[in-house]
Amino acid sequence: MTASDTHRAIDAVWRIESARLIAGLTRIVGDVGVAEDLAQDALVAALERWPETGVPDNPGAWLMATAKHRAIDQLRRSKLVERKHQALGHELDARQTSPEADLAAALDDDIGDDLLRLVFTACHPVLSADARVALTLRVLGGLTTDEIARAFLVPEPTIAQRIVRAKRLLAERRVPFEVPRTAELASRLSSVLEVLYCIFNEGYTATAGADWVRPALCEDALRLGRILAGLMPNEPEVHGLVALMEIQASRLRARVGPSGQPVLLLDQDRGRWDHVLIRRGLAALERAESLGDTPGSYTLQAAIAAGHARARTPAETDWVRIAALYAALAQLAPSPIVELNRAVAVGMAFGPEAGLDLVDGLATEASLDEYHLLPAVRADFLAKLGRFEEARAALERSASLTRNARERELLLERAAAFARGASETSKEPVP
Repeated sequence: MTASDTHRAIDAVWRIESARLIAGLTRIVGDVGVAEDLAQDALVAALERWPETGVPDNPGAWLMATAKHRAIDQLRRSKLVERKHQALGHELDARQTSPEADLAAALDDDIGDDLLRLVFTACHPVLSADARVALTLRVLGGLTTDEIARAFLVPEPTIAQRIVRAKRLLAERRVPFEVPRTAELASRLSSVLEVLYCIFNEGYTATAGADWVRPALCEDALRLGRILAGLMPNEPEVHGLVALMEIQASRLRARVGPSGQPVLLLDQDRGRWDHVLIRRGLAALERAESLGDTPGSYTLQAAIAAGHARARTPAETDWVRIAALYAALAQLAPSPIVELNRAVAVGMAFGPEAGLDLVDGLATEASLDEYHLLPAVRADFLAKLGRFEEARAALERSASLTRNARERELLLERAAAFARGASETSKEPVP
């Protein structure tokens, strides 16, 4: 194996093992920041040794062995957590077995619990939303600071500062490395799900930049969601979020045209949808619905996405049911954006005048003043009613508000078509 092959293997191992490595180390040292530093030290050791010795048969165990022994040395030097030091010293130093056998056995006992604790720690509400996203991608997604910065179009020093501050705040507030007790589990779980969905959404429709989608972010969110579903198999909203992400991700190939231009839902070639992901999503939705008497917000959104996934053509979409699901979602989690989505479904189910009435009712919502999809949705209804000049102006307003270059191009092209009196009727609901 060449040095470059070894480095690629190390990179792959790191992506797979880093979350478990940091989780196990955090249990020992009680500090996410220190745990990540120890994990990075183990990675550096691998980069130094593996090109000469080859990749071990159990690379994850090798990394954990290296990091754990360094953790024990650090605990000894600093005389931190004496009782943990004694317990770990008894557990590890007294053994004469190989590091791989030693730590594989130790990890097998706690890996699920450790990962779950790390999820709740990285997504702790004491951190800002931006910090939770950055730290989650770093310690659970295995992404580098540069990769996170490029994904969110933020300067690398900004991401680095968010991560450093997040780890420092967790240490200062002495956030326990634990799964919350039953009384606070629901509120803490909502923070975890919010972070995962934020990561997924940024990949599904990029907020800014030259790309319409960033599939790698969707894949990271899905991978973490699947892990969480395995760790919390009886939580319906976990399966609801996984179902939503699976079904949405099934459209990624069809969302982008040959030159990278956006392709909206009703214009997509449904033959390009990933039907394996759809089946997985529908199975997760069925699981979510079977676990709870009343569906939560992610389960309702997954049911909406399933309505599109089950329709072989746009004309077969059951818009009446989708409108009803949005009404239920608005009752459970009211927000102006949910109401805007409901307006799209109502307009598709009952005609553009009904949809336009709902959209115009949102005109006074201050939170939507700079939301580019409000004038875009309004433009579609206006065009269907033959009011092309008003539709053109609304789309130009929408184009001026979006920060995504691809989306801006699409909106301006449609505005030009409306200016010529063309009837453009395709508009993607925002599931």
